Amino acid sequence: MTADPVAEAFRKEFGRAVAILIRALGDFDLAEDAVQEAFAVAAERWPRDGVPANPGAWIVTTARNRAVDRLRRARILERKQPELARLAQLVPHDDEEDAVSSVADERLALIFTCCHPALSVEAQVALTLRLLGGLTTPEIARAFLVGEATMAQRLVRAKTKIRAAGIPFRVPPDDALPERLAAVLATLYLIFNAGYSDVRGELSREAIRLGRTLTALMPDEPEVLGLLALMLLHDSRREARLDGDGGIVLLEDQERSLWDGAQIEEGRALVETALRHRSPGPYQIQAAIAACHAGPESDWGRIVLLYDRLLRLQPSPVVELNRAAAVAMADGPEAGLTEIDRIDGLDGYLHFHTARADLLRRLGRREESHAAYRRALDLEPSAAERRFIEGRLAST
Repeated sequence: MTADPVAEAFRKEFGRAVAILIRALGDFDLAEDAVQEAFAVAAERWPRDGVPANPGAWIVTTARNRAVDRLRRARILERKQPELARLAQLVPHDDEEDAVSSVADERLALIFTCCHPALSVEAQVALTLRLLGGLTTPEIARAFLVGEATMAQRLVRAKTKIRAAGIPFRVPPDDALPERLAAVLATLYLIFNAGYSDVRGELSREAIRLGRTLTALMPDEPEVLGLLALMLLHDSRREARLDGDGGIVLLEDQERSLWDGAQIEEGRALVETALRHRSPGPYQIQAAIAACHAGPESDWGRIVLLYDRLLRLQPSPVVELNRAAAVAMADGPEAGLTEIDRIDGLDGYLHFHTARADLLRRLGRREESHAAYRRALDLEPSAAERRFIEGRLAST
């Protein structure tokens, strides 16, 4: 264990314990509260009594007992007999510490419940971070720049919707799994991207942690492997993405020695494992593209070919834009600008204008470049993006 065993156990066991209690109780709030109380007890007792041999089992057992106490105090024991029976079955009384390891891992069901299509995307993200990640409501609110009360209401409404709509706590059947898994992966990637522009990267790290959980639970799903690889490869460049003043450093200008080699190797290995399934999907292809940057130089020719393949799987103007940027690196700015000017539907997309402005700058078309950068400034860039654009305007 680390110097803070309770914190370590919280990161590893919170989602699993909540999932187990939800399965037994059918009550999200009671399960969540009981697990929170169990960790509060751990914070009091473990420093004094020592860390139990099986911290996860100890947390589930303590949470189970707290849930029983709450039901007893509420005087609804008669109506809750089925739930109490399931709670009692969680851990046999003769060997409580070891028995929880044999309990089926319910986190997969919880992930799919949190990301049910009946819920809004905002609710899916909030529930996933709260129930799987163990983030507090204030932490989630700060990450997504909304008020704490707003986020609390969002969580309450999501749980109410689950109860009212009778959303089942289970992994979807095989015929519904591909569509439902796509929603889960999209939620995790949205969480990752929300933290990617933050130099601290808490949300991105949380998305990677949840991606590892999903990979452990679904090791034969190539798109799950692909998403984890994609997040690792992107995150490996975090330390090189911003300069000392918080300004953006473009990929071609980054100091590659600052990239995280361990994350790159893990990401590459995951890409290879995923592609061996011979069932390529968008996350696998994007991860393969990210892996093409991992050497001493980016392999732009191969990147263009991979974007061609991605366009066949996932046609969109944004993918076309990314391909055009790769064409510019492989064949020169004139070729890239020709590709960009063929794209429709991205006038409101900031990166369309910054990419176009950069190619115009490289071609010496200063006035057109400045006009494109000014259009980008109208589209509410982040502070780092604004500094980068204003720097380009000042220097060209």
